[in-house]
Amino acid sequence: MTDPRRILVIYGSQTGTAQQVAERIAREGKRLHFQTHVTSFDEYSMQSLPQEELAVYVVSTTGQGEEPDNMKKSWKMLLRRNLPTNSLAAQRFGVLGLGDSSYPKFNLVAKKLSKRLVQLGGIQLQPAGLGDDQHDLGPDFVIDPWLANFWDKALQLYPMPPGVQPISKETLPEPKYKVIWMDEESDNNFSNGQASIDATEMKTPQPATSAQNPFLSGVKSCHRLTPEDHFQDVRLVELDISNSGIVYSPGDIAIVQPENLQQNVDFFFSLFPNLDKNRKFRLECRDTSFPLPHNSVLPSPCTILEAVTSYFDIQSIPKRYFFELLAHFTTDELEKEKFLEFNTAEGQQELYEYCNRPRRNILEVLYDFRHTTPNIPFDYLFDLIPQIKSRSFSIASSQEKHGNNLQLLVAVVRYMSNLKSPRLGLCSNWLARRNQGDKIKVWTRSGTLKFPPNEETPCILVGPGTGVAPFRSFISSVVASSSNKRQIVLFFGSRNKSADFFFADEWSADSADSADNVKVITAFSRDQEDKIYVQHRIQENKELVCDLIFDKKGWFYVAGNSKFMPTQVRDALIECLTSRLCSREEAEKYVSTMEAKGRYQTETWS
Repeated sequence: MTDPRRILVIYGSQTGTAQQVAERIAREGKRLHFQTHVTSFDEYSMQSLPQEELAVYVVSTTGQGEEPDNMKKSWKMLLRRNLPTNSLAAQRFGVLGLGDSSYPKFNLVAKKLSKRLVQLGGIQLQPAGLGDDQHDLGPDFVIDPWLANFWDKALQLYPMPPGVQPISKETLPEPKYKVIWMDEESDNNFSNGQASIDATEMKTPQPATSAQNPFLSGVKSCHRLTPEDHFQDVRLVELDISNSGIVYSPGDIAIVQPENLQQNVDFFFSLFPNLDKNRKFRLECRDTSFPLPHNSVLPSPCTILEAVTSYFDIQSIPKRYFFELLAHFTTDELEKEKFLEFNTAEGQQELYEYCNRPRRNILEVLYDFRHTTPNIPFDYLFDLIPQIKSRSFSIASSQEKHGNNLQLLVAVVRYMSNLKSPRLGLCSNWLARRNQGDKIKVWTRSGTLKFPPNEETPCILVGPGTGVAPFRSFISSVVASSSNKRQIVLFFGSRNKSADFFFADEWSADSADSADNVKVITAFSRDQEDKIYVQHRIQENKELVCDLIFDKKGWFYVAGNSKFMPTQVRDALIECLTSRLCSREEAEKYVSTMEAKGRYQTETWS
């Protein structure tokens, strides 16, 4: 058995959020003198899991109820039927899920994991905590009380040694990394297991691309598809993936590692005038619970400018721990009082009104508390500011037609809150400002949409707005194949035919790219007095829908914004099928069966 006061914190994370929560749990465990071990699922030796007496599992749910990439291998192992039902009989555990309630399969991975661990004999200390991005306070609304209850139970099982007290929050913890300044190190030709990556090295063809091994792609174009006076800026970003080794299929995902906008980088250095942006450093681990960042986002060594540009997510909204740390660095009593208030239960509504509601970012907070900001030691910036997360986009091109030109359909995020400056989506605005020849770190992974292997199976595709991206990839692939005569019906919706009918030139009857087996049905909501959406067009074409679904055993796909559209489209399909079945209840059951068999698939985002 392991040390009885050891706690395993194991996470499955797609974008890094679950890892951040796992690191928070490790910090809290150390305050209570637990020996903490933090690791991702697939980096952990699952054969050792039965020896872990106390564990917290932190998992996100990706796509349509799928486990994160760094959990897939371990999950398959946990699902093995030959595992004894008492495999985890010695383990007490808790499960924290991170999800988004706007998705139909909210926190499905956490729910399945919790159930499976119990099946294997594990003793669940409390019900799974299901964090929700849609809540005003974000997942912390669930995480905070869940963790408080978990630690109470853990301390009952494994009390601290006699005479030992929890480490006070007033005690400043060590920074998670040790910063080694290159101008202070006697030998700069160090070897720390991480060599610096340059552009030439990253352009070398690799058997596979990943977050640790992205491809440095050149931008071929970044055209705006919508008029300048349109409410939304939508870009078709074209990337050159020649010599990358990237192979993708319709429905797959391209992942981009963005950087901070230059204006924000400049603003950051104005807040820290004493930082030499050209000074070089490298990081060393203080604790194996906090592994070093990958070279792909933070080269070793690198300059402070490189770290601020490509690593620190200075546009993110700060968490409570941000203010807890700031309280240690201030000499201003009023600012310290505010930091401490933000870390009390009573101060959560005020923290929400200050940060979450207006979407106030770290840069703006540092500016507001500028008596404290200059006092922050550089090494603590890695504790205060999270790493920039990668962003995922459905690939809008197909290799059969577009070859080495990988295309992304990107809606540029820009909106107003009650703050003076508009809120800007980091990645979309960064992409929109790329010019021909600029370099972008990119890799791909399999998507959630899987198209029928039988080329005679018809498909109904519902893709309003930028949701059309994966379907444009699929249609391009089908049209490029002279042998593939699959019947396809695309329901496309947007505001105006003249402003945001994406790829219209490819689907018009007189286009060289059009095909007899592809039918495009449009819904332009603002082109007439009564708003018309894709769900209305589906109902208008119920005979066609029923023929493809019932008579030809077609598959049905939905992609786009997750707010209302997916539910409304599902209801429209059910209404269509009801016309052939005895009741709406029978139609609902039929759609549920389609979903279980993979004939009804969705890919939505908030």
